[in-house]
Amino acid sequence: MRLHVLYHAVEEPFYGAAMMEELRRHGYEISAGTFYPLLHRMEENGLLEHTERVVDGKQRKYYAATAAGREALDALRPRLAELTGELLDGDGPSSLPDPPKERT
Repeated sequence: MRLHVLYHAVEEPFYGAAMMEELRRHGYEISAGTFYPLLHRMEENGLLEHTERVVDGKQRKYYAATAAGREALDALRPRLAELTGELLDGDGPSSLPDPPKERT
């Protein structure tokens, strides 16, 4: 879910209720009590920043990715592509390597 949020934050700023609806559209069931702390943690970790705007007379916080958030998403893309290949195309090893033998 964090990756999904970060992706959209890179694409364009969003406000919380709109992102919650987007996540629901993708099958995530999340409450505001879980979602907003997630956004705040992502801000604290330097991935997101917010600006406040008045829209239709209401104060809204719009979240966008920081430079560090963009870099984090870029760093995750190759790993996500690898995982997607394994999940959808069956690419990758057919089994996990054997664990190292214990030393006696």
